[in-house]
Amino acid sequence: MNVVDSSGWLEYFADGPNRGFFSEAVEDVERLLVPTISICEVYKIFLRRRGEQEALRAMGAMRGGQVIDLDFDLALESAKLGAELELSLADSIILATARRYNATLWTQDGHFSGLEGVRYIPRASSGA
Repeated sequence: MNVVDSSGWLEYFADGPNRGFFSEAVEDVERLLVPTISICEVYKIFLRRRGEQEALRAMGAMRGGQVIDLDFDLALESAKLGAELELSLADSIILATARRYNATLWTQDGHFSGLEGVRYIPRASSGA
């Protein structure tokens, strides 16, 4: 099973330099888990940057995977991980979701680098 961090989704949809890295997980919809917090983050950013139509297209792609709701127990697991690893709320929920389902977390966020169960690629330099 796979979980793609919000940064990975954004990189994939933007056809960024790391898109190929994330495409393996994003396009394997049978094994793709999508935490609801990722939906919230990606939709919000798309609304701001690209408008509602593009945001809804992105949601269609994300909905191809199995959407994982934040329930009581996952919220507690997330809080514990967040405190232990000093992660943001969203990142702790995403990591806890991956761990609950024994899934690989795909990301380009450096604070996940070196953690068990994580496939990490550094953000590509924009050259700017």
